[in-house]
Amino acid sequence: MRPPSLFPLFAPITALPGVGPRLAPLYQRLAGDKVVDLLWHRPSGLVDRRYCPRLREAIPGRIATITVRVEAHLPGDNPRRPYRVRVSDESGFAHLVFFHGREAWLRELLPEGALRVVSGPVESFNGDISLPHPDHIVPPERLAEVMSVEPIYPLTNGLSQRPLARAIRAALDRAPDLPEWLDPARCAEQHWQGWRDSLLRLHAPTELAELGPDNPARRRLAYDELLSGQLALALIRAHLRRRKGRSLTAPAGALRERALTALPFALTGAQTRALAEIEADLAAPAPMLRLLQGDVGSGKTLVAFFALLTAIEAGTQGALMVPTEILARQHFASLHGLADAAGLRLGLLTGRDKGKARATLLADLAEGKIDLLIGTHALFQEDVAFHNLGLAVIDEQHRFGVHQRLDLAAKGQGVDMLVMTATPIPRTLLLSAYGDMDASRLDEKPPGRTPIDTRVVPLTRLDEMVTGISRAISAGARVYWVCPLVEESEQSDLAAATQRHQDLTVLFGERVGLVHGRMKPTERDAVMARFAAGEIDLLVATTVIEVGVDVPEATVMVIEHAERFGLAQLHQLRGRVGRSAAHSRCLLLYGAPLGEIAKARLEILRASDDGFVIAEEDLRLRGGGEILGTRQSGLPDFRFATLATDSDLLEEARAEANSLLEDDPDLASPRGEALRVLLYLFERDAAIHTLRSG
Repeated sequence: MRPPSLFPLFAPITALPGVGPRLAPLYQRLAGDKVVDLLWHRPSGLVDRRYCPRLREAIPGRIATITVRVEAHLPGDNPRRPYRVRVSDESGFAHLVFFHGREAWLRELLPEGALRVVSGPVESFNGDISLPHPDHIVPPERLAEVMSVEPIYPLTNGLSQRPLARAIRAALDRAPDLPEWLDPARCAEQHWQGWRDSLLRLHAPTELAELGPDNPARRRLAYDELLSGQLALALIRAHLRRRKGRSLTAPAGALRERALTALPFALTGAQTRALAEIEADLAAPAPMLRLLQGDVGSGKTLVAFFALLTAIEAGTQGALMVPTEILARQHFASLHGLADAAGLRLGLLTGRDKGKARATLLADLAEGKIDLLIGTHALFQEDVAFHNLGLAVIDEQHRFGVHQRLDLAAKGQGVDMLVMTATPIPRTLLLSAYGDMDASRLDEKPPGRTPIDTRVVPLTRLDEMVTGISRAISAGARVYWVCPLVEESEQSDLAAATQRHQDLTVLFGERVGLVHGRMKPTERDAVMARFAAGEIDLLVATTVIEVGVDVPEATVMVIEHAERFGLAQLHQLRGRVGRSAAHSRCLLLYGAPLGEIAKARLEILRASDDGFVIAEEDLRLRGGGEILGTRQSGLPDFRFATLATDSDLLEEARAEANSLLEDDPDLASPRGEALRVLLYLFERDAAIHTLRSG
C-alpha cells in the first residue's frame, strides 16, 4: 500500500486547479496522468525579467521590465493594423503593440493615466521603442512578482507556458516533506539539499548554468531515481536467489556430443566461454538468472540450445520463448536437425495452435514426452503445464517484462532463466536495466559471415538506387527496403511503406511484398514466408523486421530516411543481411540537410560493424533518451538521470543498494522505511511486493 504521505502526488492530474477535462489530455500527453508527473517535468530554459531599465535605455532584443504611465490608446484604422497603446516614463515614450487586440479588454487592462508594470521583449522600429504583446501587465505593487526569473518548460501543441507553469507550481505545493533516505554525510559532501528542497530548486533556476547536468539539485534527484532503480533490482535479485533451486549437470555430455558432431562448424571462443559460464550457473544450487547478449549473428541461439541440452540431460525440460510466431517457427525449423541428432523431442506452441492438435501437444508436455518446447507468449497461458521445467530461455528479452519472466519461471520449481538480446547494451545501461542479472557477452561472429558493405547515399540519388536494385534482383539477390512510416501523413514527408510498395510494384511487378505492424500476424508471417522461400524478391517493410528474421539469401538492405532511426536500431536492421558467405550491402538513404548528430550516427555505422562499439556511441550521442532507437519495455525511462553523464552516480547507487540490503535486507529500519517511500515515489511497487512476498 502506497504511504499516505504520497497520496497527494499520485492523485489524478485533474486534481490540480486549472486542469479540467478540456486540458487534461494535453497534460497527460506532455507529462503523464498523475500530479507527480508534473514534478518530474523539468525546465528546459528560463526568462530573466530582472533587467529593469528606463524606456530610453532599454536595449532592443532584451526582455525588460519597466514601470510606465499609460498615455493614450491608438486603435488601428483597419483590422489588419495593430492596436497601439502609447506609454511613457521620465526618460521618453514607447508603444505597446497588440495584433488583433480587443479594445474593451485593453482599455480595462491599461486605463489612461494609470501606472503599469510591463514586461516583454524590447524592439526598435524607426528609432521608436516598442513592446509587442507584453508577457506581463500588472499594477506597480506587483513589480517584485514580475521582476524575477521564470522557468521555461517543454510544451505540447495546444498548451502554453503560463497555465503549465501554474499547474507545476500547484503540484510543487503538494510535494510533502519526506523522511531522508540518503546518508546525511553523503548529502553534505555533495552539497545536496533534501528531496523537496532539491525539487523546488530545480524548478526555480536563476542562471542558465542551473539547467545543466552539474546542477546539485538535478544530481540529487538523479541519484534518488537511480538508487530507487538499483534498490528495486537488488530486491528482485535477492528474492530470486532465496528461492530454492537445483543443480543441473550432465556429466556424460552425451546429448551435447551428438549435437556437436552434427554441427557443420566449431563453436567460437566466445560461444564456448559463454556456455561455460551458463553451465556453472546451472550446476549451482541457486536458480540462474543470466543475460546472454550478443551482436547480430553472433550465435546466441546455438549457445542457448547447448545449455538446454545440459538441462534436458539432467532430467528436466526446456522452454524457448520468443516474441513473434515467425521467429518461433524459424527456431523450430533451424534447430530440428540438431535436435534429431541429439535425440530430443521438440514441440512448437503459438497463438495460432488450436483444437485437438494443441490439446495433444499440451498432454505430451505435461507427461514429459516433449523435451524442449519452443513458443511465443502462448507459453504463459494457464493450461500450459510442464512435467518438469528446468531451464527457460527468453529470446529478445526487451520484448518481455519482468513479470512475464517470472510467470514463465513459475511453470516449474527453481527454474533457471537465461534471457537473450541481440541489442548490444552499454555497461551503464546494463547496470540500470539488467542489474538483477549476471551477464555473458558474445563478441565474435561465427565463421562464414562476410562483412557488410555499408554506404551512405543521399535521397536525391533514389533513381540510381532503384536501377542498382533492379540489377541485383536480376542477378538473384533478395532485398529488404525499410521505411520509417506505414502510411503518408500530412505532418510528415517521410517515406511511407505503403506508398513505396506501390511505387516499387509498378517497377518490379508482383514479386514485391509488404509487411508492417498494422497487419495481422498471420498475414505478416505469410508474406515473410514467401520472401524466405524466394517467391518475393523485394520486401518493403517497417521496423517489424528489426529482430529475429533470418533469410540468409537476403543480401541487400535499403533503409530510407536512415537519419530518422536510432543508431542501434540501424545496426539491428543492417543485421538482417550478411547472414551467409555472399557479399551483402546496406544502403543508408538520407534526406538533406543532415544535422550534426545524424551525420555522426551514419558515419559511425558506415565505419563500424561492432555492435558494442555502436551501442556505446549511441548512448554518447543520445545522452540517454531513447537509448535503443525506440522505447522498449524493460528499459528505463529516466526523468532526471542521464546515463551518458551520470554513470558515476549509477555505479554508486548500485554499490549503495547492495550495501543497504546486506545491512537491512527487509528494509525494516527507520532508514529502510524511508527507502520504501523512495521506491513508491518512483513507482517501483513491484519491488515492494517482492519484499512482502519474501
